[in-house]
Amino acid sequence: MPRKLISALALLCALLGAPAHAFAYAPARAAKQTALRGNPGRAQLAYTVMQRHFYLQGSGLYRGEPYSFLWPFSQALAATVSLANVPGQQRVYAHDLHVRLFGLRSYLDASNSDAPLGTFTSTLAAFDGAVAPPAGVGGAKFYDDNEWVGIELMRVYKLTHDPATLATAKQIMAFVMEGWSTDPQLACPGGIPFSNAATNTDRNTVTDGPAAELGVQLYRATGVAQYLQFAQQAYEWTRKCLLQPSGMYADHIRQQGVVDPTLWSYNQGSMIGAGALLYQATDNPAYLFQARQTAKAAVGYFNTQALVLENPFFASVYFRNMLYLDAITHDPPGKRLPQLYANYMWQNLRLSSGLFLSGSPSLPSLLTQAAVIQIYTLLSTSPATYF
Repeated sequence: MPRKLISALALLCALLGAPAHAFAYAPARAAKQTALRGNPGRAQLAYTVMQRHFYLQGSGLYRGEPYSFLWPFSQALAATVSLANVPGQQRVYAHDLHVRLFGLRSYLDASNSDAPLGTFTSTLAAFDGAVAPPAGVGGAKFYDDNEWVGIELMRVYKLTHDPATLATAKQIMAFVMEGWSTDPQLACPGGIPFSNAATNTDRNTVTDGPAAELGVQLYRATGVAQYLQFAQQAYEWTRKCLLQPSGMYADHIRQQGVVDPTLWSYNQGSMIGAGALLYQATDNPAYLFQARQTAKAAVGYFNTQALVLENPFFASVYFRNMLYLDAITHDPPGKRLPQLYANYMWQNLRLSSGLFLSGSPSLPSLLTQAAVIQIYTLLSTSPATYF
């Protein structure tokens, strides 16, 4: 059976709630890897180290407690997709992509039907924040984590045209759309909460910006207007409720209307990218103008010194979206800032083992390693591959 078909059947079985024994995963022989140079070479080396230190052979999963949470796993998936998009590397990383999709299946929970009544607000199939039962504890489904996965699945779909991958991304979008807050008693009604835990009423830039991006990706792939309409709804809600006078976006708004004004680079990046994607989907110049305004404000605020204080994951999202906008507008700083950041990481935060440090205390992690790989691949690939 062709490997693509095996992968499609595997994800489709998981999506429909089939038991683990309903299919067998047959790994393919990897294409021969040749040493790359420059930014692609750095990405390749960092990826090899990530697999050596964090991957659990034969499981499809990464180390954690005992397995990693979905958030870092989603970024290991993103790193693999990004390397597959480096010119000449799709065949080299095709096997690894199959393994990532196989591992992703372990997080899928068809419903929270066994949870106490009122614990969760959604019972649609989506991915738990931790490995789902029986291998893990499962738990709440985080909307941003699912959106990161959905964005990457759409990138995989562009590479493989696998209908099951598209079906899974659609299912994630259905989960996100069902999560839209409809309580009129909330301050600034609307928005997507942080998770489907019933007690959660915070609505975030990081859940709405990426939702808009995923919506545009699905609209481009399917032509279904509902995806574009939801993307516009999520984007406009975020501008209405979380845009600050600085032109940048606050982190979240609470139930009673208190806004957390913390500025994170990935929030700015997600909304910049959403604006750029909406501009391309609608030809409405207002979206592009808004993206450029936020980008201008963000460039003045997030220099290299500010960015290294955040986890590299934040910077990877920021740079991806800034470079995507730059491909349309050719505004400064272009690749200069991400290259300065990438050089700083390589020279100052890389251990002799090849692991990268972040945080306080500075420690290596799967999330950091996967993010660094993505930053080097951003500097090695066309922005057309980012979404």
